[in-house]
Amino acid sequence: MILSDGDIRRRLDGGSLAIEPLADPALQIQPASVDLRLGREFLEFQRTNIPCIHPDSTNEVDEYVTETVVEEDEEFILHPGDFVLGTTVERLAVPDDLIAHVEGRSSLGRLAVVIHATAGIVDPGYRGQVTLELSNLGTAPVALSPGMRISQVVFTELKSPAEEPYGAGRGSKYQDQAGPQASRIGNDHEFGGDQLSGTGTNEEPR
Repeated sequence: MILSDGDIRRRLDGGSLAIEPLADPALQIQPASVDLRLGREFLEFQRTNIPCIHPDSTNEVDEYVTETVVEEDEEFILHPGDFVLGTTVERLAVPDDLIAHVEGRSSLGRLAVVIHATAGIVDPGYRGQVTLELSNLGTAPVALSPGMRISQVVFTELKSPAEEPYGAGRGSKYQDQAGPQASRIGNDHEFGGDQLSGTGTNEEPR
């Protein structure tokens, strides 16, 4: 069951769901979603001389990723073909009986800006800001202003609470993240990392 605006408000008021800071609930809470705002920090992928990116090598990250912080009242220009990591202003705390889906806003989609490549799910038990995978699929640069409503999050109630929610018990890599985070796939079990699989499932935590 997808939560309506009334369901979301009741969850927020009761403390079982947290979205902070929710600056303007009347504006941000939509009929069945919540608009999230764009933060000031971005991770840009640079063209480098390395032959390829090795997912299991954390040492390479500094060679192809640089951080940009946009000053107040300035803009981040997303050029055609660019791929950057951004972040939401808001920090989510998702309870064990909900899953969240992060989607782009239609108005930005009509400008050819997409906000995620694959990371559209926020697992039960997750806490932290949301990293956005921003791409410009169009032919003209688009100016993004920190604080603008960049994405929307939809909450679905699970049939039963997750038995092994996202978090330290699963070795989850991005719990309590602040700002955009580069890939930590090198921590995955198949690459020899310390991420643990759940005791009651064959699914690997992200």
